[in-house]
Amino acid sequence: MTGSMHARLLAAPSHGSASAAASSSSLPFAAGRPCRSSWRPRHHRGHTSPPPPPLSLRASASMQPAAPEGHTDRTVHGVTSTVVGVLGGGQLGKMLCQAASQMGVKMVILDPLENCPASSVCHDHVIGSFNDGDTVSEFAKRCGVLTVEIEHVDAVTLEKLEKQGIDCEPKASTIMIIQDKYRQKTHFSKFGIPLPDFVEVDTLSSIEKAGEMFGYPLMVKSKRLAYDGRGNAIAHNEKELSSVVASLGGFEHGLYVERWTPFVKELSVIVARSRDGSTVCYPVVETIHKDNICHVVEAPAEVPDKIKKLATSVAEKAIKSLEGAGVFAVELFLTHDDQVLLNEVAPRPHNSGHHTIESCYTSQYEQHLRAILGLPLGHPSMKAPAAIMYNILGEDEGKAGFTLAHQLIERALDIPGASVHWYAKPEIRKQRKMGHITIVGPSKFSVKARLDKLLQRDAYDPKKVKPRASIIMGSDSDLPVMKDAAVILKKFNIPFELTIVSAHRTPERMYHYSLSAKERGLEVIIAGAGGAAHLPGMVASLTSVPVIGVPIMTSSLHGTDSLLSIVQMPKGIPVATVAIGNAENAGLLAVRMLASRDAELWDKSTEYQQDLRDMVLEKAKRLEELGWEEYSKLYLKH
Repeated sequence: MTGSMHARLLAAPSHGSASAAASSSSLPFAAGRPCRSSWRPRHHRGHTSPPPPPLSLRASASMQPAAPEGHTDRTVHGVTSTVVGVLGGGQLGKMLCQAASQMGVKMVILDPLENCPASSVCHDHVIGSFNDGDTVSEFAKRCGVLTVEIEHVDAVTLEKLEKQGIDCEPKASTIMIIQDKYRQKTHFSKFGIPLPDFVEVDTLSSIEKAGEMFGYPLMVKSKRLAYDGRGNAIAHNEKELSSVVASLGGFEHGLYVERWTPFVKELSVIVARSRDGSTVCYPVVETIHKDNICHVVEAPAEVPDKIKKLATSVAEKAIKSLEGAGVFAVELFLTHDDQVLLNEVAPRPHNSGHHTIESCYTSQYEQHLRAILGLPLGHPSMKAPAAIMYNILGEDEGKAGFTLAHQLIERALDIPGASVHWYAKPEIRKQRKMGHITIVGPSKFSVKARLDKLLQRDAYDPKKVKPRASIIMGSDSDLPVMKDAAVILKKFNIPFELTIVSAHRTPERMYHYSLSAKERGLEVIIAGAGGAAHLPGMVASLTSVPVIGVPIMTSSLHGTDSLLSIVQMPKGIPVATVAIGNAENAGLLAVRMLASRDAELWDKSTEYQQDLRDMVLEKAKRLEELGWEEYSKLYLKH
């Protein structure tokens, strides 16, 4: 063992069986490279064997001879016998290990910190630097496939290991590209990926020219070791250039500049790429930052479908230009003119994908394991209509910081749909990521309201809440009827909008209103119409949002013309219809439509129906007790 390989096996409790522990000193490996390690496996609770050596003892690093190639007589427990090695043992490594545990995949990690987050849940933890070539090379002998949870590793050694036949996913070439943000931008520009304008700078003169070319404010960035806002600085004018360069370590540190991007939203797409090069993309999410650190992630992003398609296309094209399997995060800018520009890429699971653990059929962590192990990729779609992820950032140092975080966690445990993830980092610092809370729910309105409760803020403002339903009518004369639908929606706490849209007098308004309905978050439209009654049908022909027509009573034909006009729609343009003037039923039908994928609303709707039943039974009881004559006097109006 080389002198630089400071490896110690942590004796944290394992979740496997005693028999599994006894056999784990000889683990099968992928690609015909089985080998036997003299690292001592963990012992399990209730095991009668001697306890593991104390942490102060160093394990022998000499590898025993490998088993003969083609050795296949071992039974596979779990989805694979391949041991996955992870460079890095932070929170991403921890969640990778948690996903691996569910699948029966053995994970070994290399991290310099004895109590790193992943140390408590991995199969083995080797204490050593993932930036030391000898350490990484020795560690790789234990692994069937080697991956990363942080890109700032020794990529040169990974490239050498690949030439020796070690399976690294994603490939060393990809890690090298991503490690250097200027090289990353150069690479993607060659493949036609839309990017903010950028240029390398190495002298004061060159950065001054960049300022003249791009204007101010000017984004100045370090090429390497930049993340969570570190390594980025803004020069608001030419006078600030010198101080900004100095704050980033000087030109010798390696700098480049970008044209300032006045984005309206920051988006992210998680892309999974399999060994055969095929890809699947998770729904586009919006990331909201605090002091350049991701603070909140909203899934799915509230952007038009065309933006979602564009963002997914840019992300997928970028990842297909790289080599290797795994999960990649593509961070994007959405500009005022609906351009989607690539900001940067992470070749690993990412903060913007934490929500997938609870909200998607396949979490990004399980997906990463599937990809690097050559297993079928899982479905990336959301199983919950909406999710929001809140990072628990250190608000103070030391004990005070832990107390504040614990108070937040306690409140989260009382929030429906909330899941707490605590990373177990031994130290807390301001703005350090200590954990996260994911809230899933039936709608964006619901999860945002729950987040407000978690954060103890009364942020509810009906004017700012995006409506889920809409009530429209051809004239204000229809309001006395249509208000009944509004009463029902209000009763069920469904945010809605109510306005006048005439099919005949304001056809352009109707056209734009209908086309934008889905993008604005509307899930159902209640349209009242009298006379010719074209409004419900015309709206239904312009949007895929369900439309419920309410025939309005007219003086000439008493609403029968309205009813017949609404129900006589051609094939392919469905409009639901209620009785003449019965906007209350239209409101209830809208509630049931929304309740079909909203458990809370479903319960309220069922309770409402039960109340109606109880009311009828109560009336029947009174009629029987009082008799029809007395009952008529007391309860019936003549």
